[in-house]
Amino acid sequence: MFFRFKEDIKCVKERDPAARSLLEIWLLYPGVRAIRLHRRASWCYRRGLFFIARFISQRAARKTGIEIHPAATIGRRLFIDHGMGVVIGETTVIGDDVTIYQGVTLGGTGKDTGKRHPTIGNRVTIGAGAKVLGPFKVGDDCRIAAGAVVLNEIPPSSTAVGVPAKVVRRFGMKVGDLDQVHMPDPVETELEELRKRVEKLENFTKER
Repeated sequence: MFFRFKEDIKCVKERDPAARSLLEIWLLYPGVRAIRLHRRASWCYRRGLFFIARFISQRAARKTGIEIHPAATIGRRLFIDHGMGVVIGETTVIGDDVTIYQGVTLGGTGKDTGKRHPTIGNRVTIGAGAKVLGPFKVGDDCRIAAGAVVLNEIPPSSTAVGVPAKVVRRFGMKVGDLDQVHMPDPVETELEELRKRVEKLENFTKER
């Protein structure tokens, strides 16, 4: 556990240009603290100490703003940057070298039983405010854009953006015309469809 903790601190230093020292990361970074407490809670949970495990996880949520269920499986060198509002559900599985930004939810839809939460592959980056909901897999080396809502499996080495999220790049090559900056406004699109329908009805009335 101590070796894992050293890895957690080192990976933050490597990925966060604002981190000035290992001591600062150890004492002041809520993501590191949340992961440290999760490892304790997970140890208790696997040994049937469910109440103690939940007590530790809820205490961690109050102190860090990051809620991780003690049954969630987390790989090595997870970096939760800023972290406020991050929620990681019970059956979530996270691979190695994953980066998660603030406001991310790895949750369920309420429609599934058993495995209800996503499986995140290795070296995945999940942008601020993204929601990954359901018992599917996000493949290795994927990027989930800020604010995206992912409801279906994402193949490896993909970039997904939008609500609901769509794959716009695979292996660095464009898949479609969408990008994170020039995404269509879903409300504007819906209003345009309504305008066309009203115009069609008006033309139909005039013809009669």
